[in-house]
Amino acid sequence: MVDVLIGLFVATLITELFSTRIYKLIGWYALNSLILGSIATYIGFSTMDKEMIITGILTMFIKFLLIPYIFKYFIQKFKLPRQIVPTIKIHYSVIIIPMVLVFTFYLITPILQSFEFHSNYIAIATAGMFLSLLLINEFDNLVAKIIGFLSIENSLFLLGVSATDGMPMLIELGVFFDLLMLIIVVNLLFKHQGEL
Repeated sequence: MVDVLIGLFVATLITELFSTRIYKLIGWYALNSLILGSIATYIGFSTMDKEMIITGILTMFIKFLLIPYIFKYFIQKFKLPRQIVPTIKIHYSVIIIPMVLVFTFYLITPILQSFEFHSNYIAIATAGMFLSLLLINEFDNLVAKIIGFLSIENSLFLLGVSATDGMPMLIELGVFFDLLMLIIVVNLLFKHQGEL
């Protein structure tokens, strides 16, 4: 089950890179976050880790429901353009994305030997970080760049879950506090862009 969810996690990240409408990009990010929360919840139930279950549910609520709603509110409030144009042409992206995946697996292979469990998940989470960096560089749109940063955070969360079978609740609460601060910064940025 986790293998399917991890595959869907990477698939949604790749689909984000081909989005040309901002609402579709937000939708793919929301689906990516739902899958991430499902992975955390599934691992929590399989290991009987109550903290992981709570974290998975919070992830689904905050990242799948709350953050996309906030994005859509700001887009409508400041009347931002909904069409996003990638700076990297699609036929180049089709070549770059597999190269990023292969490069990541090649780069992380020596490290994977030290992990007995979930070594492929760690490689996929690392690839997700590189794909999210590509998303940040691919679009000039402010919303797309913020979603790229949030996708990096999703990949880091997956890396923590894969490498340790769950992070301490304190660290995860710190991550959610960082997201709260990010929302405040996003509000200021949107306001600034709306005034231009």
